[in-house]
Amino acid sequence: MPTTNANPPLTETRACPLCGTALLPDKPDECPHCDWVRGEERHPLAGFRDRASVFLSVAPGLGHIYKGHRLLGAIIMLGSGFAFAFCFLAGAASAGWGLLLLPLYWGAVMLHVYWTDDRALHHHTRG
Repeated sequence: MPTTNANPPLTETRACPLCGTALLPDKPDECPHCDWVRGEERHPLAGFRDRASVFLSVAPGLGHIYKGHRLLGAIIMLGSGFAFAFCFLAGAASAGWGLLLLPLYWGAVMLHVYWTDDRALHHHTRG
């Protein structure tokens, strides 16, 4: 009588989510190349780099470039010039109330860069 194996062995190779290295079949929960361990999905430097990118976003777009999003960073830098001009025009037209838009824009850019994935960090760990 033929039997079936309820849990066939995995024959596919899985890759590390941080560096892309093939995981060993006997240790599928840790990476031998970059020390990734399942359950620790964030890189140890991720928190520091997130805070550094927020600090760099004092010049809007610079934090995005730091995190590896070059095109988006350039677009935000270009757009920030238009946003600042709009805020000053709105401020002049509304007796200064329009200038309150400027910190909202700056805060939105800083929050966005904090929550954006760090492409530069993952790129450097692959080498």
